Amino acid sequence: MQCKQWRALKVGVTIVRELYGVMAARGAAGGFVVTSGVFTDEAHAFARGKNIELMDGKALHALIRGVSLPARAFRDPLSVMTTGAPFCPECQSRMVKRKAKRGAKAGNVFWGCSQYPACKGTRPA
Repeated sequence: MQCKQWRALKVGVTIVRELYGVMAARGAAGGFVVTSGVFTDEAHAFARGKNIELMDGKALHALIRGVSLPARAFRDPLSVMTTGAPFCPECQSRMVKRKAKRGAKAGNVFWGCSQYPACKGTRPA
């Protein structure tokens, strides 16, 4: 576990790569990078498919504000690593993989909130 103070608003791919290297060296099943800012597109792209959960400032703020998490999240905070499904950054429900049916991203796979249409939270897959 590490904790670092960053003065930058955006967390880049280097930090995510460093975590992945530590995960590989230690045989970790997954990891988390949490920031009060945002992640670059490159950081999101690198984390995709590597069991690395990126929590940005918006999701962190929601968590701190006391958005209720499912009880299972407290019992098993690392369940995202065993199921592969992250929690929604909007409502903290489990997410499911979906495929865009229309628009510029038609055919692309993404994570969508399991509570859709009540919650429209998404994140890259």
